[in-house]
Amino acid sequence: QVQLVESGGGLVQAGGSLRLSCAVSGHTLSAYAMGWFRQAPGKEQEFVASISRSAGSTVYSDSVKGRLTVSRDNGQNTVYLQMNSLTPEDTAIYYCAARPAAYTSTYDTQYHYWGQGTQVIVSS
Repeated sequence: QVQLVESGGGLVQAGGSLRLSCAVSGHTLSAYAMGWFRQAPGKEQEFVASISRSAGSTVYSDSVKGRLTVSRDNGQNTVYLQMNSLTPEDTAIYYCAARPAAYTSTYDTQYHYWGQGTQVIVSS
């Protein structure tokens, strides 16, 4: 059974940075393309970023492009989301997800395994 555990969320001021981590256990990370999604209060879940199995390809939503960076360390079975220049609009619960395929996807239905989420709050 694949398990994903996010960490690194918290409270930060606008303009600040956070680094989220997603630790994968139960299977080797290199078998999965990985994604980050978020859900803000009162809003639907939305795609944030995705990285291919080999880390050769990344995709970002327009709202985070240039500010957030997804990366992975297959040897450590961990995926990261570096978040810079945060704004209050980035406040949400952030989830990582695993897709048993080589390539990225922006569709949450294509991800089979999900973490429990980590809360990010950006104050103005």
